[in-house]
Amino acid sequence: MDAVAVKTKTVKVSCCPKTFPCPTCGRLGRRKNRTPLTRQVRSIAYKEIVVLDIEYAEYRAECECCKTFSSSPPGIDLRRRYDNKVRDAVLDRILEDKMNVQAVRVAMKRDFFLDLSEGFVYDCLHDQAAQLDMDEYRRWACEEFSGTMCVDELHLGRYTLLLATDPVKDFPVGFALVASNDQEHMQRFLKNLKNHGISPKVVITDGSNLYPKVLGELWPTADHQLCVFHVMQDLNRYVLDAVKRMRRKMAASGQKGRKRKRGRPTKKAQRSASRKKKLSLKEKSHFVFKHRYLIVTRRENMTKQQKKDLQTMLEYLPGLRTLRTFVDRIQTLFDAEQTEHQALCRRAALVNCSEFQSVPELANALEMLTPEKFKKMTAFLRRPKRSRIRTNNHVERTNRTLRYFEGVRYKWRERRNIVRFLLLAITRRWNARKQEAATTTKCKTTAKRGTAAANQRRSKDKSRKSLSG
Repeated sequence: MDAVAVKTKTVKVSCCPKTFPCPTCGRLGRRKNRTPLTRQVRSIAYKEIVVLDIEYAEYRAECECCKTFSSSPPGIDLRRRYDNKVRDAVLDRILEDKMNVQAVRVAMKRDFFLDLSEGFVYDCLHDQAAQLDMDEYRRWACEEFSGTMCVDELHLGRYTLLLATDPVKDFPVGFALVASNDQEHMQRFLKNLKNHGISPKVVITDGSNLYPKVLGELWPTADHQLCVFHVMQDLNRYVLDAVKRMRRKMAASGQKGRKRKRGRPTKKAQRSASRKKKLSLKEKSHFVFKHRYLIVTRRENMTKQQKKDLQTMLEYLPGLRTLRTFVDRIQTLFDAEQTEHQALCRRAALVNCSEFQSVPELANALEMLTPEKFKKMTAFLRRPKRSRIRTNNHVERTNRTLRYFEGVRYKWRERRNIVRFLLLAITRRWNARKQEAATTTKCKTTAKRGTAAANQRRSKDKSRKSLSG
């Protein structure tokens, strides 16, 4: 089978006027030579080879920036083999399509017949990151900041990413890539946020020991909210430990004292056994083990079959009823539709319950609900937007996305490459937010103008009717 011929396209681009601005200061310089110089630059078109035949000139500088400089058409930088369309296509595949460096090279060669080097792909990241104005982003973040901040850390290879996000307005507030995850680096990171103008009213974190002392020093008036999701996770772990202990005890008791008659059972005995099949304690224990997650599952999230399985578990092992009652009361303890006084009363009733204190695992779980910690767990009750500031899931989701990008897709282990990627990803998200805000403002303005015009027409119609009458 004959190979398909590749279509080659040559486009002439001229950029040699009599005067041209200096690339540094913008002052016009005069052209030196009458005959234009030429060079070739590659561009992109699907399944085509596109070559730009550029005519340019050299100019005498009228400023002190340099003696001479060369012209270049828009979208094509000086001394570059590829135009900006190629660089934009590379960045789109990295940031939007989630492709790694090798996959980008393969895709560009397949679609545009461009044999790009690995260094060129990294240069695209470097050049784009060098053009970013992070001061403008910090100013925008301070203006848009809602007062609620989620903080978390993420391990990326031998580095640790410290990340802060705004869960209400949905954007990253700031980040830092540090060599070790300790209190000194966390304090420096949060202090930089404070110096940039970030002053939160609520800070949401997990149960790590990195935060209480630092937050007390930097923002003493801010409420420290412990993530309810992590608190429930720790409490459920104690409950499942109790399920494990009870289930093992049940399985062990099923092995004791079992005697089997010698010889095979008769057919009559087999038929009667099949009609009256009774599960052994070991089989019941296996059923409890298989459905143990139902003990900590919210009742409103259960299906009909799961509710039946839960009821069967409670019949097989009645001791699980205490654990299920404890879970139900714990889930109402962090309900957003309650007052702070109701939460304190529920906590007191829960801690003083002798039925729960008699179970060792539940007694250990109740030790987590000390008055000092419980005040941090229910800080969201003192704020209007309660459901949005109960957990730090917002920063956790952002961290998982970054871990997927960096760890699975890229496997970058150099600090500069990770920082460049994070800067570009955050900036792209910021530009999308600004574009959405501009579109929303434009739609609102158009709607207001339409309403005003309609009101004006109605008033004119009314005046005409009154005159005719």
